[in-house]
Amino acid sequence: MSIDGKKIVVIKYGGSALSKSDSIKNISEDICYLKSKGMYPVIVHGGGPYISEEMKKSGKESLFIEGLRVTDKETVEIVKKVLIGQVNKDLVVEINKFKGNAIGISGIDGNLIEVSKKYINNMDLGFVGNIEKINKNILKILIESGYTPVIAPLGVDEKNDVYNVNADYGATHIATALGAHTLIFLTDVAGILRDSNDESSLIEKIEIDEVDDYIEKGIISGGMIPKIKCCVKGIKDNVKKVYITNGKNKNCVRDVFFNKKLKKTLVV
Repeated sequence: MSIDGKKIVVIKYGGSALSKSDSIKNISEDICYLKSKGMYPVIVHGGGPYISEEMKKSGKESLFIEGLRVTDKETVEIVKKVLIGQVNKDLVVEINKFKGNAIGISGIDGNLIEVSKKYINNMDLGFVGNIEKINKNILKILIESGYTPVIAPLGVDEKNDVYNVNADYGATHIATALGAHTLIFLTDVAGILRDSNDESSLIEKIEIDEVDDYIEKGIISGGMIPKIKCCVKGIKDNVKKVYITNGKNKNCVRDVFFNKKLKKTLVV
């Protein structure tokens, strides 16, 4: 069986939506709906709020540099515990309630996500991974066998040390490796807003050559900057359509394809 990349949809699911049981149920149902329409959904999930909560219980403070969590050895163990043992399995269970045939893996399994140490402006972030390679055959085998991959974004380096990987970057690299037609970022807002306090200021479509101007003007700022940069990378690497939409809205995934009224930003 050969998989048509035009039918592969990579979904990055994270943010506060991931901590709401209704949202998890709705997303899981939508994923199975896409499968029923002949698509091949692949889910890459975050888990930041859960990780921060677990770190707080351990007496550790969460520190971020340009949206990336500084990750020492102890924090890596917390990230593994939360992403693999909690968030991943909860998603798999929920998707399988709707007969989605989900299978949970992490970037560690089969060296799915190979990384090197990431630096920002020569700053050492600890065990934060810069993605070097996606071993896509693992995912292709799962998809061809009828499974829905649910991926916890961790990676391994050449010494098999484990690294934390930003889920936005993970989803983007996986989408490009698989030749996916569509990449969807589920977040806490409807998309890119001209005014962050006004959803009616939604920008419905952005071309990648406009992005730098939006950043310079402050329209795209904060945590949305790395996300939009992932969108740009996806388009440049031949993902045909990239969307940002609110993961807390019912039917938000299926509506990307089947409801023109869905509030979203399309990046092309």
